[in-house]
Amino acid sequence: MPYPVDVSRAPRSRARAAHLGPERRRPQILDTALAIAVADGVGAVTIGAVADRLSVTRPVVYSCFNDRVELIDELLTRESGMLLQNTLDALRASHGDDLETAFVHGYQALLRVVAEHSDSWRLLFFAQPDPAVADRFATARAVVADHVAAQLQPVLAARETSELDRKLPVLVELFVSSCEASLRSLLAGRGDWQPDELGELYGRAMWRAFSAV
Repeated sequence: MPYPVDVSRAPRSRARAAHLGPERRRPQILDTALAIAVADGVGAVTIGAVADRLSVTRPVVYSCFNDRVELIDELLTRESGMLLQNTLDALRASHGDDLETAFVHGYQALLRVVAEHSDSWRLLFFAQPDPAVADRFATARAVVADHVAAQLQPVLAARETSELDRKLPVLVELFVSSCEASLRSLLAGRGDWQPDELGELYGRAMWRAFSAV
């Protein structure tokens, strides 16, 4: 006759997560790694930390990534690639009946993207001291600067800006830096700014700066 088992004293094993194949599990692992990186820094992203957060065993994570280096590399590749594409799409959205309106629409489109993917932007902007993040940031920034130059050059040429070849790199740096400032302002959460409201402020301010060149 079997003896009754006191379930309350039986050793408890970690609850088993729903079985997912590596391809379905990878995005979940990357999302978890992103949350850890934003909260505690890229250095806190380890196989163990991700496994604990997901309530799975380490082998589950290792079935998707060989080590934390590969995990972090793929996380940064995913986030920087998405943000770069979103930024370029926002720049292309700069349209309007006049150039001032185009500036405003461009900043508003960019800040809407920031609000929609705030954790991804926080990773890229606030984790820059980490060399891996800094390298991705610098690469993406250079691509954005090239696109900005391609858009600004004909606009400034049509306005007959003097010494355009000499001034263009400086004005591109000014524009890109102002975009970064607007992102930081929105992410900081001070002043309760909404994307369209803050975009209008930056767009009009930067247009005044450029119209005086």
